[in-house]
Amino acid sequence: MADIEAHITGTVWKIECKIGDTVGEGDTVVILESMKMEMPVEAEDAGTVKEILCEEGQAVNEGDTLVVLE
Repeated sequence: MADIEAHITGTVWKIECKIGDTVGEGDTVVILESMKMEMPVEAEDAGTVKEILCEEGQAVNEGDTLVVLE
């Protein structure tokens, strides 16, 4: 399993995947908003989305796990 973590502190602006989706390396899974800028969070590995551990509008810290792949 691979965890996709927030690379910045911010707010979850949009979730671009759902449980069961297949994602490839480099695919955007979540978009974070920080200081009025949108920052895509990309999968570092290919896999299937097992869990989504965030919600749109939720504040997250750098290093928080957002999505779990299997």
